[in-house]
Amino acid sequence: MNPASSMSMPVTHRYTSIAVFLLGALSLIVSSGYSIGAALLLGGGLLLLVRRQCPRLGGRDWALVAVMAAFSLFWMLHAWFDGQGTSGLDKPSRFLLAVPALLWVMARPPRLAYLWAGLSCGAIGAGSWAAWQKLVQGAGRADGFTFVIQFGNISMLLGVLCLAGLGWATRQPRRRGWAGFLLLGALMGILGSLFSGSRGGWVGFPFILLVLYRGYGEFLSVRLKIAVLAVVLTGAGLVYALPQTGVQSRVHQAVEDVQGYVAEGNSHSSVGARFEMWRGASLLILDRPLLGWGENGYVRGMKALADAGTIDAFVTRYGHAHNEFIDAFAKRGIIGFGLLLALYLLPLRWFARRLSEPNLDVRSIAVAGVLLPVAYMDFGLSQTFLAHNSGVMVFAFWLAVFYGSLRAYERPEWQERA
Repeated sequence: MNPASSMSMPVTHRYTSIAVFLLGALSLIVSSGYSIGAALLLGGGLLLLVRRQCPRLGGRDWALVAVMAAFSLFWMLHAWFDGQGTSGLDKPSRFLLAVPALLWVMARPPRLAYLWAGLSCGAIGAGSWAAWQKLVQGAGRADGFTFVIQFGNISMLLGVLCLAGLGWATRQPRRRGWAGFLLLGALMGILGSLFSGSRGGWVGFPFILLVLYRGYGEFLSVRLKIAVLAVVLTGAGLVYALPQTGVQSRVHQAVEDVQGYVAEGNSHSSVGARFEMWRGASLLILDRPLLGWGENGYVRGMKALADAGTIDAFVTRYGHAHNEFIDAFAKRGIIGFGLLLALYLLPLRWFARRLSEPNLDVRSIAVAGVLLPVAYMDFGLSQTFLAHNSGVMVFAFWLAVFYGSLRAYERPEWQERA
């Protein structure tokens, strides 16, 4: 980042830059750290609304706002009629609160150096802490301040988002320093996931690589592509072979769990319990496909299936299906399921359209914007990720940051300030 240009940065521009930096840097190393930058962005957005200074929105912008608002309001309405009271309004409301943040970022986008630096600092902090917990403190699985699966998957997300910033880094005066910083962030974020033992985040890694290849593959020579592939395969082999990472034992355990469920119907293992929950939730979907059972109704429905001997009573201890898509369908019916798909797929489609953008500042944001829903769809295969505060906050506010930044830096007047 050019110091002179930083000094001339408007105050509101600097405010957004600091907020976005904190959104990434503090995500996992401070309790509820992801909320600090988000609160600053929300505050700016509310100020825009009060002053009636919102940016002019196009059709795509209105569509995204409508999807975020509809998802939030439907979840909240469903929770209210389900008898959850105000507690059921908390998590889905974050998508509604992210709308003013999105408007603020569109009007006052961050300097991209702060965005990528925040992500890299957050990934390095998460990976370092995970390594300390695993290798020094002897923890079985690193978990930080949040649930172990959330910690591992968000650490993975921060790491792969650092890779999206490499296109931006190549345009900087200190390109080697920035590239090294982002690559270190990627390495540490992925290590944080490995040390957490959260296997769900590993399954979708090939799709992460595919997005990165789609975004930047044209800049790689054949020789460099082969070298990158060799590094990835060698790194994966070393991670698997080294017992200190715990990856080999987690993979072996997953294989044993699957075999135990298929051969013996053992649903008391991690993977076996998931299979049994998915089976029970699928039966509930067939019974109420339109609007679903609701949170409380889901619990009652699963208990009724257990009492009838249809599913193992062991899995009734869990309040969700450990799969984002099955859980949404079972609890909120086809309408809730459709809104979840729209929340992921619509922004993914719009970001993907800019993966061939000549301006690498814009392309880097687009790559990150595609990676966000791709990673969340992967996480959601084995965990109801949006059932956790960390899950909704990270997705909702990073979606606001990436989309708002993309729309701003599409304009020539902002490209000069990237």
